[in-house]
Amino acid sequence: MQELDENGNDLYRGPMDKERIKAAVLEIIKAIGEDPQREGLRDTPRRIADMYTEVFSGLSQDPIQLLQTGFEEAHREMVVLKDIPFYSTCEHHFLPFHGRVHVGYIPNGRVVGVSKLARVVEAIARRPQLQERITSMVADSLMEGIVPGGAGVVVEAEHLCMTMRGIKKPGSKMLTSAMRGVFRDSAITRNEFLNLVMTRGDIF
Repeated sequence: MQELDENGNDLYRGPMDKERIKAAVLEIIKAIGEDPQREGLRDTPRRIADMYTEVFSGLSQDPIQLLQTGFEEAHREMVVLKDIPFYSTCEHHFLPFHGRVHVGYIPNGRVVGVSKLARVVEAIARRPQLQERITSMVADSLMEGIVPGGAGVVVEAEHLCMTMRGIKKPGSKMLTSAMRGVFRDSAITRNEFLNLVMTRGDIF
């Protein structure tokens, strides 16, 4: 459950505390029975603190704000951006998962720059995550930020928590989808989107 301070701010959502990360990593190194002063590990707490600042940078970004700059445009047919690469971190084991995101929407008099779609994916992926949540958050951000007639999102990813530990099945990919608006209500629109994003190779 989210905990708030007296001003209504999230107690756990603030600037990245590198010193606290370094101290925690130092304790982990000791806990696994390693020597934190060994040459190869001496600077590891700092490296991991720097890395977390980058890979969790999405915690300080609002994906909906990234969609505020748009253009009035009469185009009302499907807009699709496919094969957006992403890297995220599984919140259960803090191991990476990575893959591709495909997004589409039906403009309702307003479009956004294509780079904004990729930035939304990155802002949502760069935090402790679940693939299912990424899929829904991207779709919901498009619906709120662009207010289109509908939006569709497909995510396909490989999870290291499944390939390097546990069941150990490298090459397995998980697919998730989220459909909103006309993408959910119209089988024709939904199938057009899925056919476009699941087609491999050049379609031209």
